[in-house]
Amino acid sequence: MDNKTMQVAEQSSYKELIETIGRALNEGRNKAIQAVNLALVKTNWQIGRYIVEYEQQGKERAEYGAELLNRLSRDLTAAYGKGFSRSNIIYMRKFYLSFPKSETVSHLLSWSHYFEILKAENELEISFYAKQCEIENWSVRELKRQMKSCLFQRLALSKDKQEVLSLSQQGQEVQNPQDIVKDPFVLEFVGIPEKQVYREEELENRLITNLQDFLLELGKGFAFVGRQYKINIGSRHFYVDLVFYHRILKCFVLIDLKRGEIEHNDIGQMNMYLNYFSKEENTEGDNKPIGIVLGAYKDNVLIEYATQGISNQLFVSRYQLYLPDKKQLQEELLKLMHNE
Repeated sequence: MDNKTMQVAEQSSYKELIETIGRALNEGRNKAIQAVNLALVKTNWQIGRYIVEYEQQGKERAEYGAELLNRLSRDLTAAYGKGFSRSNIIYMRKFYLSFPKSETVSHLLSWSHYFEILKAENELEISFYAKQCEIENWSVRELKRQMKSCLFQRLALSKDKQEVLSLSQQGQEVQNPQDIVKDPFVLEFVGIPEKQVYREEELENRLITNLQDFLLELGKGFAFVGRQYKINIGSRHFYVDLVFYHRILKCFVLIDLKRGEIEHNDIGQMNMYLNYFSKEENTEGDNKPIGIVLGAYKDNVLIEYATQGISNQLFVSRYQLYLPDKKQLQEELLKLMHNE
């Protein structure tokens, strides 16, 4: 072996050593961060428990509780430093009240996750976001976005009372095609003002540019396949706006975007795409494809007649370019829960 070859071999071996040390270092750092996060979550839960137990010891202390959190914040900060702001103290107390059994606290979520989750207004929401965050491994940024887009309310309003309770306890489990469809889908991240005139091509471009956010809105299991997916039928060419593959349902998901109201011929066209994919694109192990026609508006009566008799898994849904009104959704959800 000549000197040049030996030098190359040594450089390669040294580079491998650096990479091996780097992997070990990153793994160690990640484990350390996880350990710190777990300890912080456990500690804050324990502090919340101590506060609640102190409040419940007697009527005098319960009445005094209005000022207790302010005093605790001042005294704990003076004694132990940062981390005991009044808001932190409030959420530590709420943390224990929301998860009174320590075994229901997830070791996969950080205190930053729980701090955001506890901003939810009721137990059903808190339970849902904690479970869904664990299932889909959301970052804190992703969690904030899902809460702002009222994901829980949007999913819950398509279910009955018993299903809403199950949703809050188990999260959104994708078991059938209906589970991946929202009405509406919220696409505020594309940055198109609500009343601005835009073309379908522009919306599609912005969805692709913000693909990570779009996948977050679509939910767990989606893998991007392509845009303007070309299919040949006879001597004619057609293009499906967006094509995904769903890893859990094991099927293609086709999405056609419509800038305005969805028409009956849009449904017929999607049905044709689904027939084509079933025969020409599916391979062994693939389930029947799913089609979603996504428009700004839809006439429910027209959609009912247009989809009647279609055997394919075809769904028609709306999208909106702005965050929903949470108060309005909460009121609708309360009506649903009380009427059942």
